[in-house]
Amino acid sequence: MFKFLVIHGPNLNMLGEREPDIYGHQTLDDVDHDLSAIAESQGFSLESFQSNHEGDLIDRIQQAWREEVHYLIINPAGLTHTSVALRDAVLAANIDFTEVHLSDPRQRESFRHTSLFEDIARETIVGKGVSGYFEALNNAIDRLEEEAG
Repeated sequence: MFKFLVIHGPNLNMLGEREPDIYGHQTLDDVDHDLSAIAESQGFSLESFQSNHEGDLIDRIQQAWREEVHYLIINPAGLTHTSVALRDAVLAANIDFTEVHLSDPRQRESFRHTSLFEDIARETIVGKGVSGYFEALNNAIDRLEEEAG
């Protein structure tokens, strides 16, 4: 059974309330519930974790390595552009991952144009709203099943 972990960075707990014109109206609980349902319907497990604290995100990624999680889906949010420590945690865990962003950071303020994760991600999905999470999960399932034979 494949194990997936979805990591949501700072302020994503406000999804559905914060800037709905950019991020949409679905809540993070809605997204997590739907992602779990998709994974479970195919016989896989999926856990989601959100924190506004960089260290908590790092701790959870390190724990994922110990739990032998097969794939990460991560939206580092504002830490995308600033957190070398979070990038290092992802590299140390050595778990394939997809970077997801609800908006397209390259279409926003210039300080958002650089991702510290894009060059190490298996894929990056931007600007598709919450559907980017579902695309990431479906792509990861397909990839893992193909690799498993």
